[in-house]
Amino acid sequence: RVHEHPALWAALAAHDSVVPVFCLDDRLLHGRHESGPRTQFLLDSLADLDGSLRERGGGLVIRHGPPERELAELAAEIGADEVHFTGDVTPFARDRGERTHGALEDAGLELHGHPGLNVIDDVGAPRTQAGRPYTVFTPFHRSWEQEGRREVLGAPRRMPALPPGLSEGEIPSLASLGLAQEVDQPPPGGEEEGRERLERFLAGDVSEYGQNHDALGSDRTSRLSPYLHFGCVSPREAEERLGRGEGPAAFRRQLCWRDFYHHVLLHFPRNANSEFQERYRDRIEWSPAGQSFEAWCEGRTGFPLVDAGMRQLRREGWMHNRARLVVGSFLTKDLGIDWRCGERFFMRLLVDGDEANNNGNWQWIASVGTDPQPVFKRIYNPARQMETHDPDAKYVRRHVPELAEVPDRYIREPWKMPLEVQREVGCVIGADYPEPIVDHLEARRQALDRYRTA
Repeated sequence: RVHEHPALWAALAAHDSVVPVFCLDDRLLHGRHESGPRTQFLLDSLADLDGSLRERGGGLVIRHGPPERELAELAAEIGADEVHFTGDVTPFARDRGERTHGALEDAGLELHGHPGLNVIDDVGAPRTQAGRPYTVFTPFHRSWEQEGRREVLGAPRRMPALPPGLSEGEIPSLASLGLAQEVDQPPPGGEEEGRERLERFLAGDVSEYGQNHDALGSDRTSRLSPYLHFGCVSPREAEERLGRGEGPAAFRRQLCWRDFYHHVLLHFPRNANSEFQERYRDRIEWSPAGQSFEAWCEGRTGFPLVDAGMRQLRREGWMHNRARLVVGSFLTKDLGIDWRCGERFFMRLLVDGDEANNNGNWQWIASVGTDPQPVFKRIYNPARQMETHDPDAKYVRRHVPELAEVPDRYIREPWKMPLEVQREVGCVIGADYPEPIVDHLEARRQALDRYRTA
């Protein structure tokens, strides 16, 4: 982005010549969280950024390879003496940063890290009264609200021209990177689109966000998550512009949840691969991720709300947060499948796939993370969740069209429809729509036993 970019402003304040660069790293593009949909969103965002820089007289340089090599070579080519960057918190990013930092220092460059990823400048700074990192959201939230806030920055009117003769590189196609788009209707990436969505949200739905953020059918959330993840929209600017009222306060709380999970992963990096709660590490007897996992991935579990959520993910590369909780509970509690299987599948398709937030949310709903609530509190009944959050079945009918004509009285548990009604509405269970793959009440009992004996 060019708006509200502390690293960019610092570089411009210190130097007459500034060369914006993005380095495509195959270790990330083809790492354990490889994702065609998310990479396409990134490529869209890079093209948008390049356009914004060119409008201001500059441009974006693209390099492809290990950043510790590519940035050192670029710095030598243009005679740079400083590198300004935005810090990150994930284990991969910190390891990459250490390698790059060492290589650039060896090359004689000064490195300057800046905030911009989170609402608060130093997401690792808040501490309990005992001086420890937070592991529970509510006290973190209280501390977070007391943290200082820096002034929000605008966008530079002009950028220095790129050095003459410099090879700018090209933004590659997704196919040239060996990746494929797996979702049909992904959102467009880029700062321009992100800022337009922010403007619409602030002008409308934010006022009633507190009442509507869980309402699946009306779909009145901000949908800013991918733009926050890729830095197209500044979380600090979003918070600053929220204003007062219950709706803005509720959305501010969601921004805090984002910072909280970044705080947790920063201080507990082993969470990236194992349970936060030590008592559950390698002790839960998970079920094999076989046919039931495939049914979950494809949205054919026979539970309408679960299937609607998974089909939205496959169609849009995004899923409503309430649906994420329901499908996560279903996978880990009803099917008894390891939360890491769900985490990986989400990271494959989500355009907003943020390691800290995705990991934190999966551990939360699997009852192995920072959530202090007992296991039974996170076993969600899909039919009851639908009754509460999609009472008119708009969300389910939108994403599961074979249920479109099912009467309201049966839509939450369509297997209870009399056969004559099934035939009348053209939705025969077991033929037009799957039978439920588990009995929820029995699965609940087994889940409680599974955690109790861990």
